[in-house]
This record gives sequence, C-alpha cells and structure tokens, in this order.
Amino acid sequence: MSERRHKLVWFVPEEALDATRAAVFAAGAGRIGDYERCSWYTAGTGTFLGGEGTSPATGEPGREERTPELRVETVVAGDRVEPVVAALIAAHPYEEVAYDLYPLA
Repeated sequence: MSERRHKLVWFVPEEALDATRAAVFAAGAGRIGDYERCSWYTAGTGTFLGGEGTSPATGEPGREERTPELRVETVVAGDRVEPVVAALIAAHPYEEVAYDLYPLA
C-alpha cells in the first residue's frame, strides 16, 4: 500500500485563491500520480462573529458577518502535511484560517 494521503480543505476569499493554492502546491500538495497542482473549488458563504480584540479581514468585531468564500480541496502526502498547512496559514489573509484535514483511505 502507498503512503498515507490526506485531503486538505480550506475556505478563502476569491482574491486570495491563487496565492493560497500557489503556497500549498509549492510546499508539496496537489500531486496525484504524474499530475501536479490538482485541486477543486466551489463558491459558498462563510459566516463568523469576531469577538472582542479580533481584527477580521472583512467586517468588524461584535457583528455576525456573511462573506463570499471559496471552498478549496487538494491532496497532501503524509510527510508533507506540516509544511503544507504552515504554507497555507502563512499565505492566507484571515487572522484565523478555517481548514480541515482528513486522512484518506
């Protein structure tokens, strides 16, 4: 059986799509066989309420916000998880990056 892979999912405003994809791909994500930079994304609406002392990229603290976002998915080899997640966080414009990491069977 091959090395354990994961699915990385993150939520990002459209204007930061290319920067976050480039960062995770440069760190080793998005490889399927002989293909590179593999991902999938779709539009949706993110909601959040920033507490006191937050500095949201959109909206203001203390008010529930609804903002257009993209849900982006890619695959990550097990030995690349830590650098890929670090690259995503560094490239992402949000104060708190919403992402999910799932082991693949």
